[in-house]
Amino acid sequence: MSHPHAARRAQSDLAGGIRHFPDVFKYSGRAFELVWTTSRGLTLLFVALTVVSGLLPAAIAWVGKLIVDSVVTPGLPWPAPFSWFPQEWRGQYQALVFVAIEAVLVTAMAASQRGISICQSLLRALLGQRVNVMILEKAVTLNLAHFEDAEFYDKLTRARREASSRPLSLVNQTFGLVQNAISLVAYLGILLQFSGWAVVILALAGLPAFWVEAKFSGAAFRLFRWRSPETRQQWYLETVLAREDYAKEVKLFQIAPRLLERYRAIFAKLYPEDRDLTLRRGFWGFVLGLLSILALYGAYAWIVVAAVARRITLGDMTMYLLVFKQGQSAFAAILTSIGGMYEDNLYLSNLYELLEHPVEAHPGKATTPLAPGDGVRFEHVRFTYPGAAAPAIDDVTFHLRPGQKLALVGQNGSGKTTLIKLLTGLYLPQEGRVLIDGRDVREWDIDILRKRISVIFQDFVRYQFTVGENVGAGDVDRFQDRERWDYAADLGMAKPFIAEMPDTYDTQLGSWFKGGRELSGGQWQKVALSRAFMREDADIIVLDEPTAAMDAEAEAQIFDHFRKATQNQMAILISHRFSTVRMADYIIVLDHGRVLEAGTHDELMQHKGTYARLFSLQAAGYR
Repeated sequence: MSHPHAARRAQSDLAGGIRHFPDVFKYSGRAFELVWTTSRGLTLLFVALTVVSGLLPAAIAWVGKLIVDSVVTPGLPWPAPFSWFPQEWRGQYQALVFVAIEAVLVTAMAASQRGISICQSLLRALLGQRVNVMILEKAVTLNLAHFEDAEFYDKLTRARREASSRPLSLVNQTFGLVQNAISLVAYLGILLQFSGWAVVILALAGLPAFWVEAKFSGAAFRLFRWRSPETRQQWYLETVLAREDYAKEVKLFQIAPRLLERYRAIFAKLYPEDRDLTLRRGFWGFVLGLLSILALYGAYAWIVVAAVARRITLGDMTMYLLVFKQGQSAFAAILTSIGGMYEDNLYLSNLYELLEHPVEAHPGKATTPLAPGDGVRFEHVRFTYPGAAAPAIDDVTFHLRPGQKLALVGQNGSGKTTLIKLLTGLYLPQEGRVLIDGRDVREWDIDILRKRISVIFQDFVRYQFTVGENVGAGDVDRFQDRERWDYAADLGMAKPFIAEMPDTYDTQLGSWFKGGRELSGGQWQKVALSRAFMREDADIIVLDEPTAAMDAEAEAQIFDHFRKATQNQMAILISHRFSTVRMADYIIVLDHGRVLEAGTHDELMQHKGTYARLFSLQAAGYR
């Protein structure tokens, strides 16, 4: 989905002003709470150092004035805070004392700033980890439909891109605002001794630049949201061009130049929006920022004239100039912090939109069957994917008894894998019922339901783990059970080649990590098949074309072995090889989600329908 009018919409939003600015504090409290609960000690230290850093600049400016006045007019009385110094130190030593005091204050300022930097670095690591875990914990609760929804996936992508760093950024902006506010109050207290108008000029000079930053921050965020689909397309193209599991095909089909061209085209479409926004932001920021420069030098001239007229001392002039300049910087920093808080709040909305997105929990709580030994029943089941025009499954009915082997046959897109998703509770049927031992899958506790079923899909995961962990992933409760690994690998026919590996079950698989060993397609499928046997208590085993990379003879051997190993279990086989399908006790032929034919191999051959025709065609290919 593209947004050709994004720049115009952003410009229109700018014309509307900062009407949404009250939202600046919408998530600030929650961000601070997040940081506070992440590390109370670091947060308290951060607060203390912020207060100290806010007070010290004004103190340094005042001591600087005392140094100048002590040099110009030796022998001045000690100011009240230093009246305890010996009177004999007045004169030539007085300026040196103030220099030493300023050195101590500057050292304390440097220490506090370094401490703030350390706090920020530690909190950034802790908070980044915590927020990422929160996002991942939310992802675990999501239904399969969420991951197959492009709009929701954009939301997840936006949250993962920015939200892990934004909470600390928002707290940093808040603390920066507090620090600069403390400094500004101290500066204003000093400037009031000179003139109240200086305070007014200081405050007004920074407003235009702040107004620009706040408005353009909102525009930048809106562009970020609108362009999520295009950005995700770029990331995908980066993955295809730079991942090892895509490299062979990309090189052999010589598709890389075309993908690079598409990558550049997406950037070429997005860049003008970034360029226009950056140029407008920079231009208006500079133009309105000139007001701050004019105010500074206007105040500079005013203070110099007052010093020439002897209304203030040379030290006062030095202090007021420094205070006005630093006060202007502090005021600008405060406004920038508020603008930054506004921008961080906008981006944090991505995180909380994701975390607060309602997820419909599986309704069932039952842990025991209503009709033990009844097996699996589909009763007039109908299911349509969100946004699809036609149902993926339409009025499907069948009964699989304990110990029986069912084969599903049909063209790609006929609904075979959708049936498995419905059986495992990844989706719930819109019409009809799916029953396991007499109880609807809606009623089963989802964890109990899934422990009864072991599934290996055609696109099974090739975990970049050790061999044992790849097998153990089939049963999280026995993930590190080496004896069970060995038993499952034996049933999955992976044990012979695992035994030949240098570290057997401790051999790292894949090429992502050092020392990893890549397997052939057939070996990976045997590892995945072994994974299916990890669940000792599973009474339903589903194999969704897990042997597609094997030759017909190897597949026949595996399914013959599989049939013997699962004599007391129900099994559902999905395969396009009819030599394997014929081993099943019952065969269902699907077409566009509907049951076209059903029966044993012999019955279907006698029927001389679709199954018999496809079987004969495939058999002819082996003659």
